[in-house]
Amino acid sequence: MKYFLPVLIAGALLAACSEDVNTTAETTEASVWTVSDTALFPADRSLVRPEDGVFLSDGRLIVADLRHGLVELNADGTATPFGNFVDTGFVSEAGPDKGGPNGVHLSMDGKYIFTADVFTGRVYRTSVENEETEVIFSHMATVNTAISDSTGAVWFTQSTDGLGEERMFAAVDAPMGDGALYRLARNDDGTYVTEAEMVIEGLDFANGFYLDEQRGALYISETVGNRVLSYDLDVESGRVTGKKVLTEMPTPDNMRMVKDGTLWVASPLSNRVFAIDVDTGESRIVFDAQSERGAELLTEWNRRGEAGESRLDLLGPEMVGEMPGLLTGIIVDSKNQPVFISGLGDALVQLER
Repeated sequence: MKYFLPVLIAGALLAACSEDVNTTAETTEASVWTVSDTALFPADRSLVRPEDGVFLSDGRLIVADLRHGLVELNADGTATPFGNFVDTGFVSEAGPDKGGPNGVHLSMDGKYIFTADVFTGRVYRTSVENEETEVIFSHMATVNTAISDSTGAVWFTQSTDGLGEERMFAAVDAPMGDGALYRLARNDDGTYVTEAEMVIEGLDFANGFYLDEQRGALYISETVGNRVLSYDLDVESGRVTGKKVLTEMPTPDNMRMVKDGTLWVASPLSNRVFAIDVDTGESRIVFDAQSERGAELLTEWNRRGEAGESRLDLLGPEMVGEMPGLLTGIIVDSKNQPVFISGLGDALVQLER
């Protein structure tokens, strides 16, 4: 099935990674999903920038949405606001305080959803049981992704040291070296400390990341650096050491670890999803929506970057091709649920098994 859809690039460009999942989605080197293997969900394209999302333990699908913060997507494609974000002061109208829900991740116990707001720097925590949402931290810079670990601490990426859409896109356009990873520790009484600790600094647009506690590793997307980095992780102390380049790839964004132990990483400007072997760094394509024109534009994007030239004008329908918007992530779960590709458009893309 072919369809031609507009790109929606208002809002933040990129985002997040995720909690450990045991998805049944698997491919081999010979099996690569393409646009012809997909369907839009919801079919009426009624979402607004579903940048990321999660499956709850009961199978419900929750995704980011600029109008409500989070929405629950029902089987018929209808969306219901989730989390009462308005009670926290969340603003959906255009203006300097407009919210930008970005990375969406489930706590390891499945009780809370953490949402990073890329426009306001807020980190939200939403109770799955009663849908109460609270702001657990307000960062005075762009927050891309927030994930909790087994100790209850919350880690989050700072894409650039500033707030607002204009600053964010400036950091996408050229390396600034002010991306970082922070950790927000939890007190014994369950509250969070008032100051977040910087764990990693000097990154070119820090984006999605993944805490691989089983291997004692942390993986993080450096989007403008076109690479995925890995570090040795000590969750108890909140320290990372031993920086390595796990793999180089175009504009890495959100991540998910899947059943076969590979790390799936979205690549917005190549219109692809890559599977990375975290032991060797070798990667392969598992979803490919890149068009011939899109490949040309990616080459031009890289050329301008090396020449120090502005390149934001390349972000448009020709680069997006047949996708509903810039591809930013993957939504998977531990059960036999569909696999969805999320992004900055008006619908998810469902992969047909």
